Amino acid sequence: MFKDFSKIQTFLTVVREKSFSKASKKLGISQPAVTQQIKLFEDYVETKIVDRKKNGIRLTKEGEEIYSIMLKLEKCIFNTEKEILRIINKQLTFVIGASFTIGNYILPNYLNRIKEKVKNDILVKIDLSKYILDQLRDKKIDIAMVEAPGFDDDMLYREWMEDELVLFSNSPIPRYVKKEDLYNFDWVCREEASHTREIISNIFDEMDIDCKSFNIKSIVSSSTAVKQSIIKAPKEGKATVSIISKFVIEDEVQNGTLYSAKIRGYKFKRHLYIAYLKERRHDAYIDGMIDFLMNIKKV
Repeated sequence: MFKDFSKIQTFLTVVREKSFSKASKKLGISQPAVTQQIKLFEDYVETKIVDRKKNGIRLTKEGEEIYSIMLKLEKCIFNTEKEILRIINKQLTFVIGASFTIGNYILPNYLNRIKEKVKNDILVKIDLSKYILDQLRDKKIDIAMVEAPGFDDDMLYREWMEDELVLFSNSPIPRYVKKEDLYNFDWVCREEASHTREIISNIFDEMDIDCKSFNIKSIVSSSTAVKQSIIKAPKEGKATVSIISKFVIEDEVQNGTLYSAKIRGYKFKRHLYIAYLKERRHDAYIDGMIDFLMNIKKV
């Protein structure tokens, strides 16, 4: 049993996630398979180690002791992997692929801590979410941090943090605007291939708003270009606006350079995701990195 680390990893994941269903999603196996592996574990040690409750799981006394031992075993395996890499003189660069918003405005807050975690160099590649997922599929990056999950059976996804898209301008606008007011602004928009543009278009359709009737001044290819276009837009006459992640403009809103607003009665919410290949779900570097990122996510 203890030579089969996958069952030990399943046990550790169930405890960390406090749920059989959440553990199955993280491991990329079915919930019955998780249940079966825990049962085999319990049969091997001849004692009950996990009690399932309505609000999660609870370890038995014996389960607590075994969990403590398994953590030591996991650490030994992780350290052994690092030693082997040193022996064969393989220098690792951990490659993270990220969408424009995540790579330019969220991830930089954590890069030093991430580098300390993996104890190797970090390379961040930034592009549209769909191209980042292509690079993950082609094994050119280790993990992807994107604004929407794809539809690929070879990948696993974890919800990372919640984002909100807000209306903003370089001139004062009301904190809440009515949907009819949107036709009175000049607009800077993202290109159609972006996930942000897709979300906005879908919500506008639900609001029965025709974007084609907007006075669009320019269409740009990144969140940075959107922000800079608004910052440099004329402040006289009609306000120039766009819709963007709150993370992109939080510094400028705080110092009064930009002004944000919400559309009354509507919320532009989305989740940001971490993706990785199923075949690497037992990779110590991948698993450690994702656990680290999940623990430092913004609320």
